[in-house]
Amino acid sequence: MHIHRFEKVWLALALVFILGLISSIVYGAVGPGIEMIDAEGGTVDPQNLDETEFADPGVEQVGENEYEVYVVAKQFSFDPGTPANGVIRVPANSEVTFYVTSSDVVHGFEVVGTNLNTMAIPGQVSKMTVEFGDPATYGIVCNEYCGAAHHAMEGRIVVVPESEYDGPGATNATSGNETTTNASVAATPQIVGSATEVTA
Repeated sequence: MHIHRFEKVWLALALVFILGLISSIVYGAVGPGIEMIDAEGGTVDPQNLDETEFADPGVEQVGENEYEVYVVAKQFSFDPGTPANGVIRVPANSEVTFYVTSSDVVHGFEVVGTNLNTMAIPGQVSKMTVEFGDPATYGIVCNEYCGAAHHAMEGRIVVVPESEYDGPGATNATSGNETTTNASVAATPQIVGSATEVTA
């Protein structure tokens, strides 16, 4: 069977296009090092959050300049971080790991002006680790439609200078205030490790 030169050119171009498409899909899936669902965040029973780390959401010091923040998204607030209970406050020059889950429906957890962005899914824990450098204030918004008051779902992270930080682990904090607090947000944070790790 004879194939014309013009047909060979088109077959070669189609093959190159298909190989390029497959290569870009493979790179997008594994190249950036982003871990998908079933990474290390974990799972929780959204009906029994009172029996987990999310029972008392807030900031907890886990090491020198290392903090963990537990956040529960629910219609239509972030706990902590809502106007009812203040903002999330963390010291500058610290590494902060956020653990985010939802108690009701799918929500978004986006720190405005940064690349911190994950979904808060009932039963799943999203984990993000970031380094906050300079003092700053960041807004938190829900970027997944979650109901009639979705537009009002917001919070704040305030990163304060280390000398002004009075939360868990602070030298001027009382011993009774070492488990949870709300914290401040800093300037452009740096992601540590993979950007988002979500576990089903």
